[in-house]
Amino acid sequence: MQLTHDSTHFKKQKFPIILFCENVSNAPNIGSLFRICDAFGIQEIVFNGEASNILSRKMKKTSRATEKYVPYKVISDIESYLLEIKKEHQLIALEITNNSTSLQKHKFDFNKPIVLVIGDENFGVSDATLKQCNEVIHIDMFGENSSMNVVQAANIALYEMTKQFETNLNS
Repeated sequence: MQLTHDSTHFKKQKFPIILFCENVSNAPNIGSLFRICDAFGIQEIVFNGEASNILSRKMKKTSRATEKYVPYKVISDIESYLLEIKKEHQLIALEITNNSTSLQKHKFDFNKPIVLVIGDENFGVSDATLKQCNEVIHIDMFGENSSMNVVQAANIALYEMTKQFETNLNS
């Protein structure tokens, strides 16, 4: 028998992970990010840009009310935000670069909270933001295309991060 939202036995918990969305503006993508952050127990989502875009009707339709459960904020100055948060967090960008390491082989350090940085739907994480990051990871891909939707990529990365965190806690 299929379980309902109220009858699942999943342990509710928050992970020391913040999702920073650099210039992510597509309402359905934002709604989907709220859903996956709720599902994976992510501490907070941070957006830059205008707050009015974040809480649009289209976003709320996709989020299925998870924006009520996942703390979020909107910042205006990316550089200042990253400089400040980097004092107590690791900044890890999800982007394909010459120096990025494979998510599938990466071992996360959970001694310091993590900010996972994802980028614009069309252009990815900016060079200025990449320079602020401690590490850059990518998802190995095996087809012809070298990119995927920002939500799907964030989903894969957050799954791997929380899986490793759980393994680390239980060992």
